[in-house]
Amino acid sequence: MTNKSDAELVFLPLGGCGEIGMNLNAYGYGPAHDRRWILIDVGVTFGGDDTPGIDLITPDPAFLEDQGDKIDAIFLTHAHEDHIGAIGLILPRLQTKAPIYATPFTAHLAQAKLIERGLKHTSIDVLPLGAEVEAGPFKVRYITLTHSIPEPNALALETPLGTILHTGDWKIDPDPQLGDATDVEALSGLGDAGVLAMVCDSTNVFVEGESGSEGVVRENLIKLIGSLTGRIAVTTFASNVARVASVIEAARQAGRSVCLVGRSMHKITDAAVATGVIQDLPDLISEDQAGSLPDDNLLFLCTGSQGEARAALGRISRDDHRHISLGEGDTVIFSSRVIPGNEKGIYDMQNALAEKGVRIITDRMTDGPIHVSGHPARDELRRMYQWVRPKISVPVHGERRHIVEHAAYAKSLQVSEAVTPRNGDLIRLAPGKAQIIDNVPNGRLYLDGSRLVPAESEGIRDRRALANWGYVSVAIAIDEDGDVVDGPLLAARGLSEPDGSAADESLIDVDEAAELAISEMKRRKRQNDEEVERVLARAVKKSCERTFGRKPIVDVSVLRV
Repeated sequence: MTNKSDAELVFLPLGGCGEIGMNLNAYGYGPAHDRRWILIDVGVTFGGDDTPGIDLITPDPAFLEDQGDKIDAIFLTHAHEDHIGAIGLILPRLQTKAPIYATPFTAHLAQAKLIERGLKHTSIDVLPLGAEVEAGPFKVRYITLTHSIPEPNALALETPLGTILHTGDWKIDPDPQLGDATDVEALSGLGDAGVLAMVCDSTNVFVEGESGSEGVVRENLIKLIGSLTGRIAVTTFASNVARVASVIEAARQAGRSVCLVGRSMHKITDAAVATGVIQDLPDLISEDQAGSLPDDNLLFLCTGSQGEARAALGRISRDDHRHISLGEGDTVIFSSRVIPGNEKGIYDMQNALAEKGVRIITDRMTDGPIHVSGHPARDELRRMYQWVRPKISVPVHGERRHIVEHAAYAKSLQVSEAVTPRNGDLIRLAPGKAQIIDNVPNGRLYLDGSRLVPAESEGIRDRRALANWGYVSVAIAIDEDGDVVDGPLLAARGLSEPDGSAADESLIDVDEAAELAISEMKRRKRQNDEEVERVLARAVKKSCERTFGRKPIVDVSVLRV
């Protein structure tokens, strides 16, 4: 049995600090040599131009892999990809039999993640809203909040050393359209009883005022959609079911039938109907039915608000969709924001649509908002701190600048202590003053095909180099006396002639440099494969730099005959 005098209460973020997304949080209780753990959220982030061939990125759970039998439970706060997207990828690495808990909508989507990764026999324990669960030394209670997805929950973690409120993602929306409003009574009750620490969303800490209400967005969408003629496409985040419902209602009032376009739009809507989040969904039309309706009676609700090439709107913009096209007199409404880093893809897509004569309407072009954030602005943060009144502020879910600013803002609200964590920081919350006491192994794993590999693995480094610098292969045949029988023969990929064609004639100079280098080697040295590879690679790289202005990856194959 744990001696309370030896016990510590610790918080360990392995994802979501120094970045927005890819959340993985662990809480531990007990002496340093024998802690019990619970995990909160297991999320992903997404690849970009700097990760060629990589779509999904997860936190590295290496530290937790040694704690498998000490993990008492895994809790999911809500169903966004950056909170549940890695559950099927990371769970097998943990080798734990700990139960996984979630409320119905989140459980529905998370279960699909497990099945997708072959974990058909692993099930998620479905909890009602407001449920309480005991997990080792932790008593965990779900508290209803509002966010941009159904059933967002904070978690109140009661331990012998104090209570922690882990907010997850949240905002304060008095009119969320779907689901209950923020449970202010539960939050204030926690504050009255005493809260040791609040681990809190930092995404919009630089935004003054409040994030805005989905109720206002619905009113504005109804007015906007009702004023338009021609075909209309609305793109938004599929996970924002309240927004999806608002677009459907706006279409109904405008006398338009709705066609869902995009896999995620169907998947999320099906989950919302299956779990009762959406009730009395009007009849929707299929993509192949849409062509039979008059333009003024049709609305497409599409994925692709972030310019994703393979999403529905991206394919429509390229005339690459088999059923749907847009043109002169049609309108695309972006009921979404531009996520930093996605600007180029979004603007390229909007330009392609504009080229077709499609009118583009974004949130900045309307009198009232047609999009609001799902994260708390400063006034909402202030109200949360007034309700909860924690002793310690632990900002998470933000880049470094967000976390540092949030800590300073919390101190201005009379919070006595604030910690600014980085991924891997082991933070002792009690006993004593909150402080970072260790840093554990942490990082990122890339889903490379079907394998999770370290971000700095050799294969990923090579792929970046291939993307940036190109590739040249060199083959040479040498006999046992060190005489060249054939070659060197060169082939290149990713290098260009001045007219833009693949490198061909320009390789003559490189070929000559390789021949010169091998001819100047003594026979004895030619009998050493490693020496031949070194000399040829060096000569080819130097010649390519002179000819093409870049040093490609050079792969030398030595054949002995």
